[in-house]
Amino acid sequence: MTSDRNNGRNTDGTFAKGNMGRPKGARHKSTLATLALIDGEAEALTCKAIELALSGDVTALKLCLERLAPPRKETPVQFDLPPLEGAAAAVAAFQSILGGVANGNLTPSEASKLAVLVEGYRKALETEEFEHRLDALEEREA
Repeated sequence: MTSDRNNGRNTDGTFAKGNMGRPKGARHKSTLATLALIDGEAEALTCKAIELALSGDVTALKLCLERLAPPRKETPVQFDLPPLEGAAAAVAAFQSILGGVANGNLTPSEASKLAVLVEGYRKALETEEFEHRLDALEEREA
């Protein structure tokens, strides 16, 4: 598949590599124009928003509060897992996570995220074990 330089596509019609769209950090013309208009007025606009919020404007109050304390995307999970030191510990961790859901200490979505972490640990163990076994086989053949 060779790239056709006229339209950025390969001969089979798919896009050629390197056609990644807008570069990182690039901004739209309207965004740049808006920023240019606001530039230098940030302090005055902030003072006005605070003034409106203090006088009872609910929208301005919400805007100010969101800037002071933005909503959390995620909350930390307080949950004790057994130390992960081998495959048996991964099984114990899964049992602990399931128990946490059953007892109401974890939500199913929190448990799912914790389970993904434990599964990642288990896969890392599996990869390490596979590597050791492969090295041992290669040493025997050498």
